[in-house]
Amino acid sequence: MSVEENVALMRRWFNEVWNQRRLDAIEEMMAPDAIGVGAAGPDQVIHGPAEFRVFAERFQKAFSEIQITVEDAFGSGDKVVVRWSAEMTHTGDDIGIPATGRTVRIRGISLARVENGKLVEGWDNWDQLGLQQQLQA
Repeated sequence: MSVEENVALMRRWFNEVWNQRRLDAIEEMMAPDAIGVGAAGPDQVIHGPAEFRVFAERFQKAFSEIQITVEDAFGSGDKVVVRWSAEMTHTGDDIGIPATGRTVRIRGISLARVENGKLVEGWDNWDQLGLQQQLQA
């Protein structure tokens, strides 16, 4: 795939998985043996679409109205970097904190490697401390 197609795949990922809450899109876009580092926590590794779906379901149960905006996206070779921001409302207890009803804003950067039109590796760095602080304010 071209760099442009890889960037389009990442834009589609954020739009469909998070904004549209299409969890079936995870399996469409993620390779069966893919790994993701950092989405669920700094040292946590997610293995494959099934584990990522569990993470996404839990996060989506905790936060309604998730809206992710891709601020920048670019690639080189088989890698794509996305700088994003998100706004969401904390309406569920699924992250271990009782629902607060607060609308929170976070920012993050994701780096992914694409192979044969599927995400095979991902590294996420997002403001997990800032999220906790907003929920406990």
